[in-house]
Amino acid sequence: MSDVRGRWPWARLPRPTMRLRLGIWYGVVAVVAGTLGLVLPRWWLTIPVVIVGGMGLGYYVAGRALRPLHDVTATARRLSAETFDERIRHDGPDDEIHELAGTFDDMLDRISSAFEAQKRFVANASHELRTPLAVMRTEIDVTTSDPDADIDEYRRMAEVVRGATSRAGDLIEGLLLLARTEIEIARRLTTRVPTDLGECASGAIVSAQRLADELGLAMATSMMPAPVIGDPSLLERLAGNLIENAIRHNVPGGRLWVLAGAHSTAAWMVVGNTGSDVEADAVPTLFEPFTRGGVERVGARGAGLGLSIVRAVVAAHGGTVTAHALPDGGGLEFRVEIPLPPPEGVVGD
Repeated sequence: MSDVRGRWPWARLPRPTMRLRLGIWYGVVAVVAGTLGLVLPRWWLTIPVVIVGGMGLGYYVAGRALRPLHDVTATARRLSAETFDERIRHDGPDDEIHELAGTFDDMLDRISSAFEAQKRFVANASHELRTPLAVMRTEIDVTTSDPDADIDEYRRMAEVVRGATSRAGDLIEGLLLLARTEIEIARRLTTRVPTDLGECASGAIVSAQRLADELGLAMATSMMPAPVIGDPSLLERLAGNLIENAIRHNVPGGRLWVLAGAHSTAAWMVVGNTGSDVEADAVPTLFEPFTRGGVERVGARGAGLGLSIVRAVVAAHGGTVTAHALPDGGGLEFRVEIPLPPPEGVVGD
């Protein structure tokens, strides 16, 4: 695109703000009043006319300038759960009112997206909870209604009910942890102590090593100093969820790796694994609740909240988490970065 400001002189004119327009109008009124005072012999007779005219003109100009504010107010009053698609869409001059209307529309976009995400979350959570409950109800009804059911049938029923109960418990625990973490985001963490990402991952690595050996997975680790300020329990869950995900979504005889360290501005942790191919377009959706992304080859079926909790924990610590599909042989690699603590003697936020 060529430089319009260099081609058209009027492109250098000031932005037509409301303040500028009102100033011009009032300046015109002053010029007219001054001219009349010089031209008319009885200039003092024009003073009431100028005053009344100025007031009327100011009222008219201010009314036109403030009309979009009434649109903003009216839209805000009409908004409800069923009308989040309404927008101001102000097409007037590029002034303060246009900026306010645009900001209001952007805010509505964010609220609408959050509201839709919440509805999907509630619907998915209800579905996920109904599934184990339906399994338990069906097993109990079928077994107890069979007059010939023996002790083995009741034991089988008990095992199924126990598994469904465990799944429902894991789901509820995950939901509570996700809710707690999102509250921590709003509070900017109630627990902030010096810790290390590598140390937070140590417990999960020990447990994962045993499971990896059982499943025939090769596990590699490299832990360098990765100091952070935050909640150790949440960071332990972050590391545990990433490592569990790397085991669950793997292939027989596959590999996983856990690395931690720091650079000039942030501590980082990388967790990767071999596994099934994942489309690059599907990678961002893996952080959405109840997304299990890909086919589980080894390990138990999860609740689909692990990566959502990871994202929430990272956000609570002011960091970032990214994922990318590995091109050769399939699999994923996640990278977490959390800002380094301020130097000693420097107080952070």
